[in-house]
Amino acid sequence: MFYPMGWDDNGLPTERRVENFYGVRCDSLAAYQPDFRPPEPIPLKRGDFTVISRRNFIELCHELTAIDEQAFRALFVQLGLSVDWSLSYATIDERSQRASQRALLRNYQRGELYSQQAPCLWDVTFQTAVAQAELEEREIAGAYHELSFETADGAALRVATTRPELLMACVALVAHPDDVRYQARFGQSVRSPIFDVDVPLLAHPLGDPDKGTGLVMVCTFGDLTDVIWWRELQLPTRSILGKDGRLLLETPSWLTTPRSQQAYAGLAGRNLSQVRTQLVSMLRDCGAMQDEPRPIQHTVKFFEKGDRPLEILATRQWYLRNGGRDASLRDVLLVSGQTLDWHPPHMLRRYEHWVSGLNGDWLISRQRTFGVPIPFWYGLDAQGEADYSTPIIACEENLPVDPSWILRQGIDQSNVGNRMVSSANRTSWIRGPPAR
Repeated sequence: MFYPMGWDDNGLPTERRVENFYGVRCDSLAAYQPDFRPPEPIPLKRGDFTVISRRNFIELCHELTAIDEQAFRALFVQLGLSVDWSLSYATIDERSQRASQRALLRNYQRGELYSQQAPCLWDVTFQTAVAQAELEEREIAGAYHELSFETADGAALRVATTRPELLMACVALVAHPDDVRYQARFGQSVRSPIFDVDVPLLAHPLGDPDKGTGLVMVCTFGDLTDVIWWRELQLPTRSILGKDGRLLLETPSWLTTPRSQQAYAGLAGRNLSQVRTQLVSMLRDCGAMQDEPRPIQHTVKFFEKGDRPLEILATRQWYLRNGGRDASLRDVLLVSGQTLDWHPPHMLRRYEHWVSGLNGDWLISRQRTFGVPIPFWYGLDAQGEADYSTPIIACEENLPVDPSWILRQGIDQSNVGNRMVSSANRTSWIRGPPAR
């Protein structure tokens, strides 16, 4: 059998290997050191790793992947694999970057690529957005906690939730429209325990009368169903979680009572596991949770390379539209798959199953160091904030480019106008996150 050799170099595995091999950590704000060499000996603890710039880190990634590829090549030659080494390529080499960036530019010019601030799946360990195609569902141990919300007439409504740690982000309670237990209260407000926030009790068909108490605590955001309720019921956004998976340090503006502010201050900066433990104790002490948590096994979403459940954060990302004028991207991919010869044949079924499972627009950006940079710059508005509505795009003939350290070269002048002159003198240019 004959085949060309492709090296899948960029992404998380390479970054982690470089960190551990050289004893370094990347900080995008660190200054570039032209003659940097890794420390010797390598520190044993990650906390002692040397902090280096993104550009220095990428140079080490290219250095180590070249070393590793030579080792793999020697092994494959020894095994006698029929590889034409003159046709080898890598996912992060100049040719691949040029092809990827050229495709992104054309996607954008055809209106297929856009950016928006919206809820997305987020891995708090690697601190990056995750696409649907990278998810795994795993069964883990959890528990239902029954919390009491207070109505205007003093009644207690019990809500079963697996995520009591998100109580301060609650924006509504939801029940099924046909659930007679709550029909008389739809549209009324109830008050959350400890944090004293008034939230509406609303009807929605995704409420499940047979699950828990039939009442659901909607938080921004506990899971993907919360996103649906948030969007369809036009609920407010109450963000409490940082990209590192810890509660934000600043007390949220919607917590206005002394009790709620004091409670949040005691939780700020902690990770969600710590918040859950402490908050459950507080709920017991104030009488808002009387029964013991009921253990369950439930399925939650993980990043395929991660070891902690994914969270949902509102961040700015780039998306590729799945729907088009004549056909969806999914349909185009399915038709294209039929034009190929698959070896073994059953891989076509696997491909079709994977493509058919792609719902919504495709999130393609990642907050990674060693990836293909999105070839856009952003100008600054009068307040010095990034203007995401009209990105400054690179010229195809100058690809590949990295906007994180190339500020003036390779820009499509037709899309800049006078904004380039005013923005080029500013040091706070902002670049898009690297694409996969």
